[in-house]
Amino acid sequence: MKLLLIAIYLVFYFLVGIFINIEIRTLQKKDPVEAYHVSNRIVRHAFNRILQLAGVRRIVKGAENIPSETALYVGNHRSYFDILTTHVTIKQPIGYVAKAEMTNIPFLAQWMKNIGCLFLDRKDNKKALKTILDGANMLKSGQVSLFIFPEGTRGHGDGIAPFKKGSFKMAERAQVPIVPVGIIGTDKIFENNGAFRKVRGGKVYLNFGKPIDTTNLTSEQKRHIDSYVQNIVADLIQELKDEYHL
Repeated sequence: MKLLLIAIYLVFYFLVGIFINIEIRTLQKKDPVEAYHVSNRIVRHAFNRILQLAGVRRIVKGAENIPSETALYVGNHRSYFDILTTHVTIKQPIGYVAKAEMTNIPFLAQWMKNIGCLFLDRKDNKKALKTILDGANMLKSGQVSLFIFPEGTRGHGDGIAPFKKGSFKMAERAQVPIVPVGIIGTDKIFENNGAFRKVRGGKVYLNFGKPIDTTNLTSEQKRHIDSYVQNIVADLIQELKDEYHL
C-alpha cells in the first residue's frame, strides 16, 4: 500500500512539475542561484512527503557538523532512500553526483539538473574528467553543495566497498570541506524486502562527521584521500551501531 501511495504521489508530482519546470527554466536564465534554491525547496518538500508516506523516521547525529557554506558530502550507499533522507536533512541547496545512465530518464533527469546534480560517465575518462571539473567549479562558486557516494553503486550488507578516488578531486580543486556521512537503515525501507519489494517504514540513522579541511591535509592524506575518508565514514557507522545498539 505504501508503494502504491508513493507511486500515485510521484505521478501527481511529475504532472504538476511539467508546468513548474517552465518557470524554473525562465528563472535559470535570470538568476541561476535563486533557481537552485527554488528547485531544492520544491524537491525537499516532495522528498519529505515521500518519507512521510513511507513511514520513515530519521535519527540524525552530528547535525551541528553540517556547514552553512558549500561542501562536498561523502557517504556510504545502500538505497535510493540515501538521497531522500540526506537531502531533507541538509537544508542548503545540494545536488548529487549520479551515474550517467540517469540522463536516460528525461523528466527525472531534468529535475536532477534543476537542483544541481551532475552525471558521471565512468566508462569515458574524458567525460568523467569534465564532470569532475564542472563539479569543482560549482563548489567553488558557492552556488550548490554536492553529495557523492564513492562506492560507485549501492552496496549490500554491513561492509563498505572501496571508495573511488576521482570525485574527491572536486573538493581539493575547489578548496571546500569534505563532510563524511555514515548511513544505516535505508536499505530496509525498500531494497532488502525480497523479490516483490514493499516499502516498509522504519528508522534511518544518519551520522554527520566533522568537516575535513581540504586545504590542511598532509601529502599522505591527499595521496590516500579515498581510504582516509572511507575509514572516517566506517567510524561514523560504528558510532551509530554502538550508540543505538544496531
